Amino acid sequence: MQRIGEVIEASTTRFTAGAYELLEAPSFGVLVRAVTRDPSLDVYGLVYEIRTSSKDPGGRALVRGRTYSGRELFDEEIYAEHPDLAEVLQTEFSALTVGYVADGQICHYLPPQPPPVHYSVYAATSAEMVRFSEVTSFFRGVLFAAQIPGDELLAASIRGFARVRPDGEPYLLRAGREVAGLLKDDYDRLTALLRRIRP
Repeated sequence: MQRIGEVIEASTTRFTAGAYELLEAPSFGVLVRAVTRDPSLDVYGLVYEIRTSSKDPGGRALVRGRTYSGRELFDEEIYAEHPDLAEVLQTEFSALTVGYVADGQICHYLPPQPPPVHYSVYAATSAEMVRFSEVTSFFRGVLFAAQIPGDELLAASIRGFARVRPDGEPYLLRAGREVAGLLKDDYDRLTALLRRIRP
């Protein structure tokens, strides 16, 4: 498998990775896997934020769509005209930790340690996604995590899991029932989330 980035910040509940390719981050809601110092333990997270900004602390990207000669550049043309952008900008993605795998056993709760800074991050394979999504106990942690778009994240991840599972439609129904149990006291939030789960 090809590495997609490396951890640049980590805590018990989430981690941030720098992507190796500018503008190439895993999609919102995708399951990613970060390796740890223990070769038998990897940490799983759901991507909840993607951003591209200056590599310099406090720096900002500059407008590049018009040259000094007055020539207008649009979208991809800007990157073709300024190949140095890959050296001054960095794409990063943050993931909410939703479990880990230790000695081949998947656990749907927080790992004993976060992944170390500068360790590798991979996109989970379809087989890993199917295996991880067999259990829905991580739903609660996503829905009630602080300072992330939990409802949107859970809906995106459920849709993604359903796409790779052979039992996609039954999985959506099972996931919907689990969400209904978790949000039974908040009808408005529940109905809004169930609408988002539908692909």
